[in-house]
Amino acid sequence: MLSKLIFTCLAAVMTVFISTAVFAADEYNVNNGLTLSGKPLGLHGYDPVAMFKKDAPELGNAEFTSHHDGVDYYFASAKTKDLFDADPASHLPQFGGFCAFGVFVGAKLDGDVRYADIVDGKLYLFVNEAIFKKYLDQKDEVIKGAHVKWDGIRSTAIGDL
Repeated sequence: MLSKLIFTCLAAVMTVFISTAVFAADEYNVNNGLTLSGKPLGLHGYDPVAMFKKDAPELGNAEFTSHHDGVDYYFASAKTKDLFDADPASHLPQFGGFCAFGVFVGAKLDGDVRYADIVDGKLYLFVNEAIFKKYLDQKDEVIKGAHVKWDGIRSTAIGDL
C-alpha cells in the first residue's frame, strides 16, 4: 500500500514538471529536443543579449546557460549571461521568439535571428527575408497588431492555430 502511495505522489510530481515544459513549448519558440538540463533551448542557441549589442547574431555556448520560464538560453560569454540574469525580460525576443508578422496574422512561425529588428528596446524576429520586407512596409501596424493578438494565441498549441 505504501509503495502505491509513493508511486502516485511521484507520478503527480512528474506531471507538474513535465507540464511546465509542455506549456513552455506552446509559449516559446524552442528547438526540438532538450538541453543537458532537460529544458528546451530558446532562440536556436543564439545569445539574446548579443542581439542588442552586435551587428550580427552570435551563437551562444552551453557553458554559459541560463534558465528562464522553463527554457534554457545559451550565451557567448559570462558577461552576457550575467546581463541576462539581471533582467531577462529586457533581452528576450517578443512573442516567445516566434515571428512577429506570423503573430500579427494569428500564427506561430519560426523566428530567425538573421531577420530581426529592435524597436523601442524590444527584439522582434521574423521567419524569412520576404516576411521581414513586408514587415518593414508596415512596422507600426504589425507590431501593434501582434501585441494585441499575442494574448489570444500565446498558450495555444501551434497545431491548433
